[in-house]
Parts: sequence; structure tokens; C-alpha cells
Amino acid sequence: MANFEVKPAERTENVTYAVRDVVVIANEVAKSGKEMLYLNIGDPNIFDFQPPRHMIEATYKAMLQNLNGYSPSSGIKEAVSAIEAEANRKGIDNVQDIFVTTGASEAIDLALTSLVNEGENVLTPTPGYPLYTAISSKLRMVENPYYLDEANGWQPDIEDIKSKINDKTRAIILINPNNPTGALYTTEVLHQIIDLALEHNLVIFADEIYDKLLYDGKKHVSIASLNKDVPVITFGGLSKNYMVPGFRIGWGIISGRREGLKKYMEALNKLLRARLSANHPEQYAIKAALEGDHSHLTEALKKLTVRRDMTVNMLNAIPGISCVKPEGAFYAFPKINLEQPDLHFVSELIREAGVVLVHGSGFGQVPGTKHFRVVFLPNEQILEKAYKKIAEFYEKYTAKYAGVSLEK
Repeated sequence: MANFEVKPAERTENVTYAVRDVVVIANEVAKSGKEMLYLNIGDPNIFDFQPPRHMIEATYKAMLQNLNGYSPSSGIKEAVSAIEAEANRKGIDNVQDIFVTTGASEAIDLALTSLVNEGENVLTPTPGYPLYTAISSKLRMVENPYYLDEANGWQPDIEDIKSKINDKTRAIILINPNNPTGALYTTEVLHQIIDLALEHNLVIFADEIYDKLLYDGKKHVSIASLNKDVPVITFGGLSKNYMVPGFRIGWGIISGRREGLKKYMEALNKLLRARLSANHPEQYAIKAALEGDHSHLTEALKKLTVRRDMTVNMLNAIPGISCVKPEGAFYAFPKINLEQPDLHFVSELIREAGVVLVHGSGFGQVPGTKHFRVVFLPNEQILEKAYKKIAEFYEKYTAKYAGVSLEK
């Protein structure tokens, strides 16, 4: 038999996912028996966080009732109604369609796939969640990053956004609260983005998966609640607010002027039907979650506030590292004074100290700056040990590589 090589599709060439990619290095180091401190993946269930009991019971009840087959493509009626009621509570009262998906990730993928043609572009926040750039690569879209302003609490840079809009731009993505920075966007900024979307006929993709994880009494404003005409798809889900990322249950809420959205919604629903349905029994947790007791959030935010403050204080105490205080989610995105690539720093940190972070370049960043993302879900003992190790390693690293350029 002749030897042959199976060639992968070209669309996969530039697909990367930094959050998981660093785990490859960490797994190799862990084999040596080194103590590992994982601050890389935003999974509350690995740590001391639990989902609301009534959600689990609702899912279990559905499974016992043998609701284990396919659901309607857009989701069960009970879940869709609960999501619409939640949208109304958030001030989104012009809902045109709702669809339930296998995590918010699938909702994002389907929404982009049904909107953007090869060679077109979507304004993507930088830094931002790497899922968006991975999907963009798969769809053969042209990269069009816009920058968040670190000096302004990681708010979107409106002037930069204006300069990036062209005749191939179809949408603008907002992650609010933001992953990886923890920033919460101001109402003023949201209004400015709405104005740009209306002026240039852009769809707004509003990723609000962390909208209930806010600190210091902050309030979240859904951009779709601020204007009834602008086309918005608001993404949400159970993963983060309700501590069940493994359920893989998310959704999209389409709002705006119906006549302008009709053909797009038809295209999106074609894709929804083609992939059959989201997890069926887990959809029964949606109503229970959105309409049930939320005391788990009070407890979670009490813990996270302490860990957020410890993160900011200990990292800012390290000479050469500065950290903007997060206002939402459970991430921080410290800036680090390096001549070397942040991927090299993070890789060496994992190998030498066993502390697993994600390099800032995996999320995008302003050229010439270096960062890393930290997840502050672990308890205070783990965080304190990790931050002390980072401080010790950073001092040794900068001394070892002083004047040495590793940039390609």
C-alpha cells in the first residue's frame, strides 16, 4: 500500500485556543511530580463553588421523566419563555427570537456563521476571549481587532473602533463583563457603540455570560436595553453565573427592528435545525435557574471579592507588574514589564514554578505590551502561594534574560 498523508483543511491553520494550549505544557510538567497551581481555566466547579440545588433537581427530574430525546431546535418552550422573561427584566423588551444552544459558545458560532462571508470582518475586542478569533479563522474572516484601553479601566477605545470600520465590517463584538480583563463597560461607552452600529449597519454581538458576577455593588446594563432599533444578539448561559459549565447550556436573544432581522433569523434557524438540538434534560434547569433562589451568588461573590482584592494587591506589589482592578467575572489581566514574549515567560513559569497562567498574547493585546491572565477562583491559600511563586520567578527570570531578546 502506498504511503499517503491526510491533509487537514486550510481553515484550521490559524485556529488556536490559548486557555487550553498551555495545559499541554502543564501536563508534561505534572508528570514529574511537581506541585501544580492552576490559575488558567475559569471553571468554578474545580474549586469551592456549587450550583444551586434546585437546578440540579430540575434536571434530574427531567431525566427520570425520560425527557432524554431531542428537543425542539431552538429549545423547549419552558426555557425560551424563562429566557424572554429574564431579557425583559434586563430591559430588553423588543425580543424577536430566542435560541438555546450547547453552551454560549455554540450560540456565538452559529450567529457568526449565519452572518459573515469569507473575506468579511467583525470588530473583535483585543484583549478578548479566544473563541472569537478561532471561529473567525474557521470562517476565513479577515481579522479586525479593536483595542481596549488599559489606562481607562479596559474600556473599549471608541476612536480605535471608528478607525477600524470598513465596507466589509458586519458586526461588533462586546464581551461585558470582559474576559480576560474583568472590565465592566460604562453606559456612556455602550451608547457610543450603539451610535456606530446604527450609522454603519452593524450587528452587535453582546456576550454577557458574566452579567451577574459583579463586585462592589456594580450594576450591569445590557446594551440591547438601551435602543429598540439596533440589531443585537445577547449571549447568556448557565455556565458561569450558575456554576455549571459542564451542562453546556447557553442561549442567544435576538432584538432590534424585526424587518431588518427577518432574513438573518431565517438563516440562523436553518443552522439550528441542521444541528438538531441542545442538551435536552439540562434545558429544564434554565427556568429553575433564572426564576429560582439566587443565594448562591451572594456566597460566591463574597469569596470572589476577597480573592479579587488579594489578586490585585499581591500582583501590584511585584515590581514590574501592574494590575487593573476587575469589576466583574473572575479574571485579571496584569501587565508585565518584559523584553521577552509573554508566552515564553508563562511557559517557563509553568516549568519552573508549576504556576499555570495564560499568556496575554493568547487573548490579543496592544502591540508592544505583555500580559498574562489569571483566574482567581482558587482559595486564598492557593492564590497566596501562586502569587509568591510568581514574584520569586519574575525576579529570577528578568535577571536571567536581561538584554536577551527572544522575539521572533
